[in-house]
Amino acid sequence: MKKLLFFILLGIATPVFGQNYAITYQKNSNGTPIEIQNAIVVYTNTNQTWLTTQLIINQKAEFPYEQTIIDRTNDHFSQIAALSTKKYCATIDSTTIAKQTFELLPETKTILGHLCKKAKTSINSNTIELWYTNELVVKGAPGLLGQNLGLVLETVRNGNFTVEATKIEKVDSFPKIPEIKETLDGLSYKDLLWKSRFTTIPLFKNQIINFSEESNKSKDEPTDSIFRFANGTIAARKIKIPEIKVGSQIFVDVTEQSNGDAYDRTGALFLIPTNKSNSFLDGLKKGVKSLPLYTNGNGKEYQGVVATPNYNPIVELMRFYTPFGIKQYNHIQLKDKTWEEQVVYRQDISELRTLLTNQEVWIGINIGNYDKGGHKVTANITIHNEEETKAVPTQILPLFCTNNVMEMAGQEYGTMFNSNKGLEVTFTLNKPLKNAKLRYITTGHGGWENGDEFVPKKNTLILNHKEIFSFIPWRQDCGSYRLFNPASGNFNNGLSSSDYSRSNWCPGTATNPIYIELGDLDAGTHTFQVKIPQGQPEGNSFSSWNVSGVLIGE
Repeated sequence: MKKLLFFILLGIATPVFGQNYAITYQKNSNGTPIEIQNAIVVYTNTNQTWLTTQLIINQKAEFPYEQTIIDRTNDHFSQIAALSTKKYCATIDSTTIAKQTFELLPETKTILGHLCKKAKTSINSNTIELWYTNELVVKGAPGLLGQNLGLVLETVRNGNFTVEATKIEKVDSFPKIPEIKETLDGLSYKDLLWKSRFTTIPLFKNQIINFSEESNKSKDEPTDSIFRFANGTIAARKIKIPEIKVGSQIFVDVTEQSNGDAYDRTGALFLIPTNKSNSFLDGLKKGVKSLPLYTNGNGKEYQGVVATPNYNPIVELMRFYTPFGIKQYNHIQLKDKTWEEQVVYRQDISELRTLLTNQEVWIGINIGNYDKGGHKVTANITIHNEEETKAVPTQILPLFCTNNVMEMAGQEYGTMFNSNKGLEVTFTLNKPLKNAKLRYITTGHGGWENGDEFVPKKNTLILNHKEIFSFIPWRQDCGSYRLFNPASGNFNNGLSSSDYSRSNWCPGTATNPIYIELGDLDAGTHTFQVKIPQGQPEGNSFSSWNVSGVLIGE
């Protein structure tokens, strides 16, 4: 990318080319004015047109903001974006305006004392009507559309959104027009401008998640600040998260490719709470035996799956499932099948703001596998501020997570549902919690055709010994993702393994949380229980359930 060298000339007037005009425009939606404080202002003369806003002129605009200059002498226009007080980008286009076509209509009307003609066009299924005048011998418009018709004094989109001129003034000169020194190509410009509208926090880039004893060396000696655990199947790092305004939208994205492993695998992007004396990080560094144990009478011990007074389980930001061998096995040829190169998972996690905002946090990512090549992943958090919000701050309590992300270091599978007790956790609220809800993720696994992965099973949730919710988690759209699964097995009945419906997951998808309303919870001790009729083992095959729950309330 070219180095951008561009500055704003302060106080230098534009040379006069005939009469200079300043036209102020107001936006209206269904007849109601909007953005009164940021009216569009167009400066124009016979040789040049400048599109700006009132806030930019008054130096009160928030970054990023954009301005457009039409150079009628050289028949091109420039778009200039201020990304910050010191960072700008620009591009030049000589074709967009020239390619515009309009239907010229016979209707006329008078706007601000000037006779206007009507033109119409369609853009992306939107009908746009423009009213323009040729009486002032200058051209211009409040957007790129219609710049060469004449002076556009009103545009109407779909009959209900209007940008109309409210004032036309003669002026001596144009104020503070930006000067361009170097430019980007159009796509690079749009990409840089778009990305400047939100904050991106890189978590992992082309990170290998594989099974290798060599990877255990980075438990104490991180590579590029990234620690590797569980024989390389977990990568973790500490990340500084900036302050996130209440009501902002927060997303995570993960991009995955096979680097050798051909199978569908459970993956998770997760946060490790460290606000208590014991944490999952201790288990990663010292082994699963350092984590608190949960038992339910079935003879097994489950490490680090439920909250205790001194421990919080991990919080899954996203649970995802790798497809069968995407990218690495794209050489497998089938007629009319063009395999995807990567799978991208993206999910809204705005409800978890309290756990992230303005602090250093440990973020981990895992894919359970026993392959030396494993998988390659990239992950990011993006923060998108909202201008207005009625959201209120929340309190978040991690309650349980049976997704055994340390499987390759000996963490037990989620098989605790084969007893009447199932999964049970007791927690204490120091203060009442209003409008509480449970963020619940559940997927069933194992057992081949008779296992819980392929058999619908009801999940029952119980709060303080009273059933509050039950449902059957089930995905029937797995066949939609066939092109992500080049190495998926094909059967005599014409189906691929990746086509089969499953217990709330498909190879190549993320599993969305569901939100269970709990109402207001009093201060004191509460008990939460999850019951699932887990299937019985069949030979060496067994069923298990990955469930996680986070309590959120005001």
